[in-house]
Amino acid sequence: MNPNPTILVGCNQKVVCIRVQGKGSFQNSTGIKKFANAMIDRGHRNFVVDLADCPVMDSTFMGTLTGVALRLHGIGQGELHVINPNERNTNLLEGLGLDQILSLEGSDGPASNDCASAHPEAKDALPGEAAAPVDKRTVTETMIAAHQALVDADPENLCKFKDVIDYLKQDLHSTESLD
Repeated sequence: MNPNPTILVGCNQKVVCIRVQGKGSFQNSTGIKKFANAMIDRGHRNFVVDLADCPVMDSTFMGTLTGVALRLHGIGQGELHVINPNERNTNLLEGLGLDQILSLEGSDGPASNDCASAHPEAKDALPGEAAAPVDKRTVTETMIAAHQALVDADPENLCKFKDVIDYLKQDLHSTESLD
């Protein structure tokens, strides 16, 4: 497994493709969130996240994807497709009920073809500001929003993430008190 995950992006008229190479985690969630929100603000509504080279995801990463899907649902247009998830990632997404708001597809689905045509290449690593290092406060805010999105997507997730959300909010509050 690549110790330094890479997020590759590509875009055409039809789809924004995000290819995850390495672990999907809280460390790359803020960049994905910024990038996806910028693309939505520019009018893009269809996203494909390719997990072919992503061995595992943490809850913050899954919540970040969920937040993008929920934003698209809130707009009333678009969809977030997850393609090529391995068995572990499929089980994680389904176990949190996220298969109800994210489309899960193998390598032979239509979203896979859309992503291939968007050509996310190494030269297209997560751009500029989205890839910049982020401070602890921003990471904590991203983690809170991600876990809240998991609860918003499926209220049964509250019992799984309530303590995490409460801890992160306390941590954020103590960070703000030091500023």
